[in-house]
Formats: sequence, structure tokens, C-alpha cells
Amino acid sequence: MRLSHAPNPTRCSIADLKNAALNFWASPRWPRFSLYFYFLRTCSRIEILNDGGFRSDGRKQYELRDITIDLSQQGTADGSAIITHGLTQVMVSVFGPREAKMRSQTLHDRAVLNVEMNVAPFSTGERRKRSRADRRILELAAAIESTFEPVVQTTLYPRSQIDIYVQVLQQDGGLLPACINATTLALLSAGVPLLDFVCAVSGGVHAAAPLLDLTTLEEADLPHVTVAVMPRTRAVTLVTMETRLHVDRFRDIFALACDAGQAIHKEMRRAVRDRTVALVGAMDAGPKPHHPSGDPDRDDVLMEDR
Repeated sequence: MRLSHAPNPTRCSIADLKNAALNFWASPRWPRFSLYFYFLRTCSRIEILNDGGFRSDGRKQYELRDITIDLSQQGTADGSAIITHGLTQVMVSVFGPREAKMRSQTLHDRAVLNVEMNVAPFSTGERRKRSRADRRILELAAAIESTFEPVVQTTLYPRSQIDIYVQVLQQDGGLLPACINATTLALLSAGVPLLDFVCAVSGGVHAAAPLLDLTTLEEADLPHVTVAVMPRTRAVTLVTMETRLHVDRFRDIFALACDAGQAIHKEMRRAVRDRTVALVGAMDAGPKPHHPSGDPDRDDVLMEDR
């Protein structure tokens, strides 16, 4: 549930601003610039968790951001999904299973997963274009591939290939969990058999207080971890941690992330069910074959006699 009010985003009061301005103009030239940059670092920092227990975007510690799921058809893809976690938006398209493009990469006993990722230049405020050979993009693509290799039933499609194309449209923290959740929905939309849903969420710790579903500002200041679980079997398919975290804190965050995966699973399952109901309804509402005699069984017999 989203709150209507948000906490004060800054830590500086009016008196602090006045004192910083007086010290700025009273100092010599070069110390003046040092004070200016110190002022930017201290007064522009967002408060992670205030005294009331609210975060910078108005959420509580264990509250997830709003999730929006769109499973409509995208181009010629066999399956596609657009998922939004707060301000993070990812689109995934799946092609296959189909014949592999390169015979050297073909496996005779199972299918090969090919994950390609692209980040739009306008997805962040810095407007920096990233190539497909970017190290960060390759790491995220490898993490997605390793997450779904034990989940996709690749043995049903030997000597074939499943292509997964991930397009990042907006970034505001939790990029890898959003990519994993969108890939799960796109594979289901394409009809690729999975052992279970894969639900991912990020978590961090701030002053011994665990937080779920971090934003970009929170990921920059807090040690965080990403956990991907299979809700039915409660098996863990991915755990990544790029910062140092105490083992006691990790235990608490891991347990909260597993419980949050169950909540995300309900939203994903509801979206898949609604999409299936819509498709079945469209099939029933389509044109029906014409039977001259009014009896389809009798018309089949007449056609066999002819």
C-alpha cells in the first residue's frame, strides 16, 4: 500500500544552509571550492530511513514497490513481457525453441539458452550509451542465463536454441530482479515448460534494519543482496552480493527475500491467469465453422462418403 505523504528528503536545516553560505563566501578561493563540494555531498544526500520508519519514497522497511505486468504480444516474438518495479521497467522477448544458428553451439541432448541484454541510453539520467560488450551488461546476462538453466526443461528440446532478449527501458534500482521476473513471464508466455516460477527481489540493511526492494539511491549507500527463489519448492536459483555484508544480517535479509518472493509470485500468477482467460475468451468469440446441416458430425460423415 503506497502512502500519500513522504518524509523530508534532506538532512540539512535552514540554519545549516545559512552557515554553509557564510563560510563559503568568507573562505579563500581554493578552500571555498572545497566547502562547496562538501556542501553538495552532505546536503544533497537522501535520508534512507527516518525516525518514523519511512524510506525516501514513502515506503516502510518491508514494503515492495508497485508492480505492473503486461503480457501482450510484442512484434513477432513467441513470448514477451513488460514488467515495472516502481520506476524500473524491463521488456523481455523470447524466440524459440528453434533451430540453433551455429552448429558449433548445438547440444544433442538439450536446448541452449542464449541471453542478450541491451540498456537504452535514456534509461538513466546520465544518458550514456552502453554497448553489448559492456562488462556490466555481460555480467547481468550471465546471471540471468545461470538462473534459468536449472529451471527450463531444456531436455525436451534437443539440438535447439531459446533466445532471450532483455531490453532495459528505465532504471531505478532492482534491475536484476526485474529482469529475472520479466524473463519468467516471457518464457511462460512463449509456452516454454518450466519447473516453477522464478521470483527475484533485492534486499539491504541500514543500521541493523533490513530493507526490501531497494532503489538506486539505496543501492548506492547500503550493502545489498539479490535472491531468486522458486516459490513452490522454495529452492534458491540465484544469490548475488556485490558488497560486504555481515553473516547475521545476511540471514535476516535472505529470509525476508524468500517471503517477498511468495508475494511477487502471487502477482505474477494472477497476471498469467488473466492473460490466459483473455486468450481463451478471444478464441471462443472468434468465427465458428459453418455446418450446412447444422450437425457437425453428420457433415463429417458426408465428406467421408464423397
